[in-house]
Amino acid sequence: MADHITIRKASGRWVVRAGGAVLGESSNALELAEGPYPPVIYFPREDIGMSFLDQTPSTTRCSHKGTATYFTVAGLDGDIVDAAWSYEEPLDPLSAIAGHIAFHSDQVAVEKF
Repeated sequence: MADHITIRKASGRWVVRAGGAVLGESSNALELAEGPYPPVIYFPREDIGMSFLDQTPSTTRCSHKGTATYFTVAGLDGDIVDAAWSYEEPLDPLSAIAGHIAFHSDQVAVEKF
């Protein structure tokens, strides 16, 4: 793993909400910390209501994690474009985040409870 990236099980139970609607809850989330950036919570797909998410054509490339695909979140107040992302085939040794989805916490609420 890149020296500046760590992945660990996120302690406690996590919830993600958009426009007041709960998109998912998990006790099996992962926390990815990368250098000076705030940690990001990655939710297992099976804990997310995938019917609220539509994959977009957007992608980005990280030299450590691989190619991210993005999702629009359908919220009660309207669509939030590219509010979530996933590394479908992350680079080794970051394979732990495969099958997980992260959310931009400035666009949706990601909270520990």
